[in-house]
Amino acid sequence: MNKYRLLTPGPVPVPEETLLELARPVVHHRTAESRRVLADVLAGMRYVYQTAGDVVPLTCSGTGAMEAALVNAVPRGRKALCLVAGRFGERWHKLWTAFGVESIPLKAPDGRAVSVEQVREALARHPDVAAVCVVYCETSTGVKHDVRALGELVAQTPAVLIVDAISALGTMECRTDDWHLDLVACGSQKALMLPPGLAFLSVSRKAWEQIEKHSPPAYYFDLRKYRAKLAEPDTPYTPAHTLLRALVKNLHRIQSIGIENFWEHHGRLARAARAGVQALGLKLFADPPADGLTVASVPDQLDGQELLRRLEKDHGIKLAGGQDQLRGKIVRLAHMGYMDFFDILAALAGLEMTLLSMGWRVELGASLTAAQHAYAQLSATSRSRPG
Repeated sequence: MNKYRLLTPGPVPVPEETLLELARPVVHHRTAESRRVLADVLAGMRYVYQTAGDVVPLTCSGTGAMEAALVNAVPRGRKALCLVAGRFGERWHKLWTAFGVESIPLKAPDGRAVSVEQVREALARHPDVAAVCVVYCETSTGVKHDVRALGELVAQTPAVLIVDAISALGTMECRTDDWHLDLVACGSQKALMLPPGLAFLSVSRKAWEQIEKHSPPAYYFDLRKYRAKLAEPDTPYTPAHTLLRALVKNLHRIQSIGIENFWEHHGRLARAARAGVQALGLKLFADPPADGLTVASVPDQLDGQELLRRLEKDHGIKLAGGQDQLRGKIVRLAHMGYMDFFDILAALAGLEMTLLSMGWRVELGASLTAAQHAYAQLSATSRSRPG
């Protein structure tokens, strides 16, 4: 009998006390109690975002939050730069086009990020762009973009910076105000440790000024309606209020840990996972890598889809594979949200045994030793810091 372990880049495991909160009786959403819950959530989310500005709650997936950002910020007929370093960057490029915006893709090879210099050159060629759109953590490849540098660059222009932080918020440092990030989307089923169904969007003053200049082609996603309700606080349409109530538990957990420590926790897991994967003789796929997941190339002589199938069937460990042209070529081991070091060890042990069963030359225990050394070294370094 295997215990099922979910280590995919969304959805992620949910803490037990949060699951119990979801089992409580459903209350009405237009009550003083529900407004208090929403106020608590918004305060907690401003802390996670590191912003003093508005955070808009949306009942949808992270993709809905990104669509809301795009259609509200840029009118039909304008231009946007879209950084494409994987499937999700490509999704936003297609979404811009669907709403009549001229999307100019800036592409990087699989496993690489679009450089800040590419964006700088594109802004010089297209000074009339209204927005720059980037995926902070491109989970299809495991790549991280330098959103801090991009924020500093785009802040010098009239354009707004739209950030897909759906898999990044909480897993990596994100200082929304200090880094000049204008619209930042996240989803509940990642580092926020909830089931899918909630999304949030931070909106800067610069973004609101741009939004107010035109009427967006939206009804449900018209951000001006949400802004009008934030003071109460309330939402213009029925919220996923049972998820909001459960999220309070997780936000209190993050606040008690401290957001910097929460980022550091994910960084330690990431470094341990990378060390373990490399000790298996597998090559890391992403450069630079995000801290929400570790992506490794599958050796040419092995079937990547069969590897994942056996790993789940024989050991109860669920990892993710590649998508589109990367199907069967990479494995994606996530370490975001409600996961600890021993979840990573379990995944590495399962990979070792599965690779061995498929004929890959593996020294059993090598990945666990490497991961433990990396994790112990980082933990010791963290303890030795002053303050």
